[in-house]
Amino acid sequence: MNRELAEIIKLYAIGSDKALNDYLLGKSKNNLMATLIDLITMYINDKNSSTLREFLTVSIAGYSHREGKIGYNGYKQSVYGTPIKCEAKPKNVRSGGKRKLNGGGNFTDYTHERLKRDKKENLHMLVSGFVDGKLIYIIEFPFGCSTFTDRLNQQLQKRFPHGDISGQFLRSANFDYRYYINCKGMKVLFVLPKSELTEHKQYIVRVFYKFLLEVAPDDK
Repeated sequence: MNRELAEIIKLYAIGSDKALNDYLLGKSKNNLMATLIDLITMYINDKNSSTLREFLTVSIAGYSHREGKIGYNGYKQSVYGTPIKCEAKPKNVRSGGKRKLNGGGNFTDYTHERLKRDKKENLHMLVSGFVDGKLIYIIEFPFGCSTFTDRLNQQLQKRFPHGDISGQFLRSANFDYRYYINCKGMKVLFVLPKSELTEHKQYIVRVFYKFLLEVAPDDK
């Protein structure tokens, strides 16, 4: 974190409104722009919070973002007037790390009961991938796709073969592109143009990269 940003955060938290305003007014436009970019870079790459990546995924997909940790991440009105809820699973990898994007995500603290509830909802999944905070793709598909729910159920059955146990959870029910790529209703909502996508090839698993390249728009 740069010194300017640290001082702004400190004044916001423990200083007066006047002290913060005076400090900001004393900075140049270029200085404020650089500080804002530093803040966004830090926030969007935060390992402990996916809030900004979630907001981008949901809003770019055309849903209204719903803040809060409990419940679904967004909604929009359908042509029939019934709200469509969405669950966003953004994933960010760093260019210096070993992890790669695989079109996947995970559900934390999952149970048979939660799977049953999610299957009853008119729920859509939004899966997105970022590299160093740069959005690479957004894919949407119905939660009720059988290959997808079978994947979740398989992991739940392994953890809870005789049904849910009070106070216990499957800590992470994971999935990747293989479990929804052929689902009816699957749509690629956003993907980088081919030349930009190629620049990020090394951060995407090979088969999934090939799929993205096939649907990526040509460069303008």
